[in-house]
Amino acid sequence: MYKSIFIDLDDTLWNFKANANDTFQEMYDKYGFERYFDSFDHFYELYQKRNSELWIEYGDGKISKEELNRQRFLFPLEAVGVPDEKLAKKYSDDFFSVIPTKSGLVPYAKETLDYLSSRYRLFILSNGFRELQFQKMRSSGIFHYFEKVILSEDIHVHKPYPEIFNFALSSTQSQLEESLMIGDSWDADIVGAKGIGMHQMFYNNIHKDEYPFQPTYLINSLSEIPLFI
Repeated sequence: MYKSIFIDLDDTLWNFKANANDTFQEMYDKYGFERYFDSFDHFYELYQKRNSELWIEYGDGKISKEELNRQRFLFPLEAVGVPDEKLAKKYSDDFFSVIPTKSGLVPYAKETLDYLSSRYRLFILSNGFRELQFQKMRSSGIFHYFEKVILSEDIHVHKPYPEIFNFALSSTQSQLEESLMIGDSWDADIVGAKGIGMHQMFYNNIHKDEYPFQPTYLINSLSEIPLFI
């Protein structure tokens, strides 16, 4: 039924949550942030809340990538009365040099890619930054599975907007009715794919219980993929 499989990268294959947490903990210790925050969890909670808001603004085209990165690392410091832009920039640069070297994958990622790559054309479709996504894939040993990597930076449009899905189809010479999107983000991957009539497989790794509509496929582990396709 399918010939082309489009797969999200972060937290669908590459374990962003675990790799980011490890990197943040390393940077927190390296920069002695215990001077400013009650605990690592205090710092990380401040970061995550503002980071989520900024990604929405970035996806809507309201701020640039540079402003996103400036604000998300500066905000936790400002929140505790340390508005030190130079420190935030140094921390940011160090963070981005380390995180793409992390190689952690979600469970069954390589087994799944072995299975899929023997049957379908595989493509990454991600909102992540080009300079990071390629290095993440190489560090974790999965780059060779994919014919092409399609990123929101290519056309300055993010999932879930239809333009990036249509661009992915045209740039890979894939047919809509023969394509499937696999991802862990309900809004970006599943809603986006459904919006152009593409079949979707929701990787429910956060144990979401309610859905506005039924996705084409629903899995709780990548190991379930061979049961469906």
